[in-house]
Amino acid sequence: MDSPTPAHARIGIIGAGPGGLTCARILQQHGIAVTVYDRDPDVHSRNQGGSLDLHEDDGQLALREAGLLEEFFALARSEGQEMRRLEPAGSVLAHHLPAEGETVSPEIDRGQLRDLLLRSLTAGTVQWGRTLASVSGPANGPRTLTFTDGTAVEADLVIGADGAFSRVRAAVSPATPRYTGFSFLEAWFDDMENAHPEISALVGKGSAHIADGKRGLFAQRNSGGHMRVYLMQRVPVDWIAANGLRLDDTEGIRAHLLGEYATWSPRILRMITDNDGAYIDRPLFALPVPHTWEHSPSVALLGDAAHLMPPLGVGVNLAMLDACELALALARSSTIDDAVHDYEQSMLPRSAEMARMLEGGAAHLLSAHDPDESARREQAQH
Repeated sequence: MDSPTPAHARIGIIGAGPGGLTCARILQQHGIAVTVYDRDPDVHSRNQGGSLDLHEDDGQLALREAGLLEEFFALARSEGQEMRRLEPAGSVLAHHLPAEGETVSPEIDRGQLRDLLLRSLTAGTVQWGRTLASVSGPANGPRTLTFTDGTAVEADLVIGADGAFSRVRAAVSPATPRYTGFSFLEAWFDDMENAHPEISALVGKGSAHIADGKRGLFAQRNSGGHMRVYLMQRVPVDWIAANGLRLDDTEGIRAHLLGEYATWSPRILRMITDNDGAYIDRPLFALPVPHTWEHSPSVALLGDAAHLMPPLGVGVNLAMLDACELALALARSSTIDDAVHDYEQSMLPRSAEMARMLEGGAAHLLSAHDPDESARREQAQH
């Protein structure tokens, strides 16, 4: 089968996250039809997660191409760029306060970003409750998308924007994510100013990072008076069950954590024990480095589906940059095949370079020393 022109192709995006929605928005900006399929029953079926910092040279660049940058700045929190690094005893080691008007990496809640992108799409673009089971068909297309409800559709191009455990990835790559040896335990805090004023003062308006070489903590303000804390540990993937605990045993997990973090300041321990509700277990997985695959003219991957890395502030930004570049390649190419090829020529080297830089990077999150400061000192010595 000859590769169709993008303007006449059936394009299906799997995943209505920031990457998939950004790609759909820019395609529609260029008059290219697209359908997004997402497994969520509806737009409000689950919490979308914490806060994101969108960078000038990738996430913001994609939003500018999507015609949404001004709306983003209307929602974003520039004060969220404040960053504190504390020692376990509670004293401040480093403190970054954003300058007035600084827009290097303002924060926005993931749910707010998703809503912004969804509002920008043509009505009916996203089909909810469509969980992909498999992608089949010849490499030259068309591909058949089979969903768990038994329905199926054909697509000339399938764009995998379906995250870490992508079902689309299997159509072009046998790679599967591997556990990194590090795990986050997420805790939520609500009504910070009234219910948790001491923690609010300790963290400030942005984020705070604390580590002692063996364990760490990252606290991040969200909008609406909320905050998320991520307790970072080097543990087996089944560490909760291995310690005779269940995820819904909040008091039992708190008692275990108090033992693990026993030498830390009581002020900081409140970020471990005073959370509102249960914990969420988030083991960290990553794809092999580099992750490449044989070109297919009917399948493209972006974001975590293409290059799952440790969560060090680049994931969503790279996904949105991928989405932007893929959409623009489709807008300017004469065939789907040409567009996917051109996109992969830039995306694969970029993602491989970043993945090499971040490989094993989760260990830095537990370091008692600021890795950025160490790098600055090393550079100054040369």
